[in-house]
Amino acid sequence: MPTLLVFGARNLGRAIARHMAGLGWGVAAVGRSADSLERLAAEVEGALIINADAGKLVDVERAFAETRIRFEHIDLVVVAISPSAGGRTFGGGEIAEAEAASFTPYLDDLLPALVNVMRVGARLLKQQGSGTYVQITGGSARRGMPNRGPWAAAAFATRGLVQSAASELREHGVHGALLVVDATIESEKTQGYLEGKPKEGSASEEDVAAAVAYLAAQSPRGWTHELQITPRGDRWVP
Repeated sequence: MPTLLVFGARNLGRAIARHMAGLGWGVAAVGRSADSLERLAAEVEGALIINADAGKLVDVERAFAETRIRFEHIDLVVVAISPSAGGRTFGGGEIAEAEAASFTPYLDDLLPALVNVMRVGARLLKQQGSGTYVQITGGSARRGMPNRGPWAAAAFATRGLVQSAASELREHGVHGALLVVDATIESEKTQGYLEGKPKEGSASEEDVAAAVAYLAAQSPRGWTHELQITPRGDRWVP
């Protein structure tokens, strides 16, 4: 049985876990919220539930170790951790008016957590000589947008890190990929914002999960290292 280890089990990560479990995969899920983990456990039978904080290196190492103890082998690592605006405008707001604290959720909280998972995950998959590593991010990884400079700073850095890691891991038989979701993802978290808007203007969690499954199923003869999802009804910038 192939195994998924997903970081960020609250919304999108939970949907990815459900999708991969439906394809016959074993699932290990990491999250900080007991409520989120309980919901995932109820939806994905037999999942390994790991209460951990990706911002703490020791927690990340423990998550990988517990997954290997339970499943022996990790075939797919997915990082679906999302930034928290901490009550501020998502994206950080206008740069000229932004306080230093506007950058904190992205550069001080999110980015170090992503680096922790990438460092440990790259090391383990390299030792295995196989596996797929998928980092999910938003459209700000492709272009800076107004009022989202702090988020773009972290997203651009994430894109560069994944490109470097993917290049380093290729020779070891490991597939690294960045999945850019250039849209608002429909979920409980965003339902208020999307209320009354057409479905084609947002991405669904199920479609994102299907994209992850596509990347995981690719042959080494045709690896995709960067994949972008854009709903038909949303803005598309080539």
